[in-house]
Amino acid sequence: MTIRYRQALLALLLTWLSGATVAQNNTNSPYTRYGYGQLADQGSGNSKAMGGVAYGLRDKYQVNFANPAAYTAVDSLTFIFDGGISLQNTNFSNGTLKQNAKNSSFDYITMQFRASRWAAISIGMLPYSNIGYNISQAYENTENSAASYVTTYNGEGGLHQLYFGAGFKIFKNLSVGANISYLWGGITRTTTESFPQSTSNYPFIIQSSVDIQSYKLDFGIQYTQPFGKKHSMTLGAVYSPGHNLNNTAYELRQSGNTGDAGTTVTQTDIHADYGIPTTVGAGLAYVYDDRLTVGVDGLLQNWDKVSYEGRKEFCKRAKIALGAEFIPNPRGRNYLAFVKYRVGAYYSKPYYKIFGERAANEYGVTAGFGLPIPRTRSMVSVSAQYVHTKGTTAAFLDENTLRLCIGITFNERWFFKRRVD
Repeated sequence: MTIRYRQALLALLLTWLSGATVAQNNTNSPYTRYGYGQLADQGSGNSKAMGGVAYGLRDKYQVNFANPAAYTAVDSLTFIFDGGISLQNTNFSNGTLKQNAKNSSFDYITMQFRASRWAAISIGMLPYSNIGYNISQAYENTENSAASYVTTYNGEGGLHQLYFGAGFKIFKNLSVGANISYLWGGITRTTTESFPQSTSNYPFIIQSSVDIQSYKLDFGIQYTQPFGKKHSMTLGAVYSPGHNLNNTAYELRQSGNTGDAGTTVTQTDIHADYGIPTTVGAGLAYVYDDRLTVGVDGLLQNWDKVSYEGRKEFCKRAKIALGAEFIPNPRGRNYLAFVKYRVGAYYSKPYYKIFGERAANEYGVTAGFGLPIPRTRSMVSVSAQYVHTKGTTAAFLDENTLRLCIGITFNERWFFKRRVD
């Protein structure tokens, strides 16, 4: 591949990512009214197509930031640059009313390289959560139309993480690793009560905001056991300690329209705990002849122990995922022999709680391809995800999301000496 062609692809990737990063609304889900909103998938292009499986995967051509122990799989001469975005369409339904929304989101941007024979480094930026909703409810007073009012609930924002990670090979088959992340972001929620048919009743606004600047730690381990010449099994595990986050929060109350005479505004600082949960995950991956990979992951987060605005109002989050990847012939000469075919599924119990009970369950199926870029070791990953979020009661919302994920992995041989005759 020519240098000009590589630069064009890189410029295209960065353009996509920069456009997605500045997007203000990555979701329209009403469930994001609660807590930190919709938690982002912690997986790169191959993981997204395999149902989210990641903890046991070791791929020298892809960054696996879900388990930092996997960094040691990178080739000693390789520098990897990896990025991805998602486009999605979601249908919302409460049994009688339906609504549709389209969104785009930034998924990840990472790089990875070998630091020594026994160590590898990764740096990247990932989303942690997204919030985006706008809901209105009308209350009609049949006896006095001027007393009829509309309540609007609006929320936006989210958290992001910039991480530095390192993986270390302790023995031939045992690796450990850790990520340390700078976690930051802001969340703003606004409730507006307005009287569209009255000139004497003024709007009333309550706005709560929190800005977070803190840290996040992730630890990982992987052990690989070969069986004969063509079989191997990798057991992976991750642990992330929960803790309270450094934050600045306030509540603003406003009666009347901004700029009007008689408008009153009061602002009160909020001193409360905002936390993230302890996370424990484990996965198992089986590899046959570098052609077939089958993996299973399990995840548990104790959101029920986490404080948000000083209150414990979440459920435990659990997820189980199953995925597979197949390469027809990694040593073949035909282009189609190198295409990676991926499929997966998962079941999850989100952390949202409404009226004291779990709000929803989530089911997802995924499929995709890893498409090699000719005459390089780089790859384009394309995957489709269908996600069904089912409310636990008839009063809670159902969501159906179709998501297209696109990732580009630049895998270049940078660290080698050129010989000149």
